[in-house]
Parts: sequence; structure tokens; C-alpha cells
Amino acid sequence: MTDTIDDNNNALQAPAAEDEAAQAAASEAAEDEVTETPAPDAAEDEGTETPDHDPAEDEVVESAAPEAVEPSPEDRHAHNLRLVEALIFASANTLSLDALADRLPPDTDVEALLAELAEHYAARGVNLVKVAGGYGFRTAPDLAQRLKIEQPINRKLSRAAVETLAIVAYHQPVTRAEIEQIRGVGLSKGTLDFLFEQNWILPMGRRRAPGKPVTWGTTPFFLEHFGLSALEDLPGHDELKAAGLLDARAEVSIYRPEEADLPLEDDEDTTEPLDTGADESPPKETQAAE
Repeated sequence: MTDTIDDNNNALQAPAAEDEAAQAAASEAAEDEVTETPAPDAAEDEGTETPDHDPAEDEVVESAAPEAVEPSPEDRHAHNLRLVEALIFASANTLSLDALADRLPPDTDVEALLAELAEHYAARGVNLVKVAGGYGFRTAPDLAQRLKIEQPINRKLSRAAVETLAIVAYHQPVTRAEIEQIRGVGLSKGTLDFLFEQNWILPMGRRRAPGKPVTWGTTPFFLEHFGLSALEDLPGHDELKAAGLLDARAEVSIYRPEEADLPLEDDEDTTEPLDTGADESPPKETQAAE
């Protein structure tokens, strides 16, 4: 009976011992795996390690660089053609064959280049032409009518126009009859019309007299042309006498009504009147004439 109980105890203890042995073996295996796994930092360091630099490789790369290629005949021809074109275009005068050859590489066929350029520009707005032994660019003949230069023509004033303008400047507002009285000779209507068209004078109003004649005065362009700020800046009697611009005739007295002149009608005021201001006094010569 006692032997039977002991056998049963041994049978119960055997499985427990086996379980403990299995757990110990599993723990040892887990420790071995942790020990054999490399550290992350070490693995990264090994992966980013820079290989040694070999200077011989640079020498091999440098020696493999292509050498400068000699330009082909076609490239040289195109370069010379562009050079001839630029020389002729930049020159203010025509260039002869010798002048072009001096600026081109030796053994260059200048005439062939010029012929090629002339053919290229034959149908364009400018043509390459030979003029007075040289070559230059000129506008195409068929475009000449569209390229006329427009510039103002300065016409010299006649003596009658100069005298009339001077009288208007010093005696304005003045009528045609008053101008004739001061000059001592008749005045052509064309003289006043010409001064008006050239923007020297303009109508100021109408005199309160029979026929209501138009009075004339100078324009702002007159002051600008002679560098004057106002009519008061015109040379005075003493300055004109010193310059020998006054004749020996006695000063002419002009009759003028005491009443102010009539203004121009709306349809008559074709230009902007001269703004002298309401409180400005007329020039000294005008006062003397009155």
C-alpha cells in the first residue's frame, strides 16, 4: 500500500519537472536572440560608411573630357557671313572690298559673301547695294514713297511781316488800319493772314469804330519764341534806340476810342485769346502811342 502511494507521487511530480525544464529552455532561447540582434546604431553606421576616395578616378575622368572640335567649313562660312553683315550694318558709310577683307580671316572670298547677302536681302525691306565703290544697306526702291521724311520748313519772315509783328507786339490790340498808319504804307491782307497761320498773332476783339475792325495781339508762342515772360519784358525805347532799331521819323499818334473794344463773337473766336489779365497795364510804348 505504501509503495503504491509513492508511485503515484512520483508520477505527479514528473510532469511538473518537465514543465519547468521547458520554461527554462524557452527563456534561454529568447536571451540568445536578443544578444545576437545587432544594435540599430551600429547597423546604420555600417550602412553609411563613405568609401575611400581614389584620386586616380579624377584623372581618368579629366582625361576622358573631349578636346576642342575644329569648326567645320560650313560653320566658318556662316560666321564670316554674319560678320560681313554686321560690319556693313554698323558702318555709317559704305565699305569697300578691301575694307571688308581687312576685317575678315585670310583667304576669305569676300565677293561670294557679298553676293550671298545681296541675294538674301533682295526681297526684303532693305537691300545690299554697291554705291560709289562700296557696299551698304539701302531701303527697297518700291518703298520709297512710304518713307518720305516729314519735317517743318522754317520760312523767313518778310520785312513787311517783321514790321507788322513788331507793331502788333508794341501797340496791341491794334487794327489793320492802325498798322498801316504807323508803317506809313498799305498792308497786304496776306501779311496778317500769314502771321496768323504761323501762330504769331491772333484776333483779340473788335474796335468800337465804324465797321468794327478786328484788333490783333500776339500769342503765347510769340513770348515763348523770344524768351519773354510777359509783354512788359519787351525791349524799351532806350534799348531799341541804342541798338539802332528806331528810325528818325516822328512818333505817330494813333487815335483810339475811349471805350473798350468789343469782344469777338463766339463763331469768330477760333483760337484761344491771349490772357493778359484784367489789371495788367499795356506796354510803355502802347501808352505813349495812346
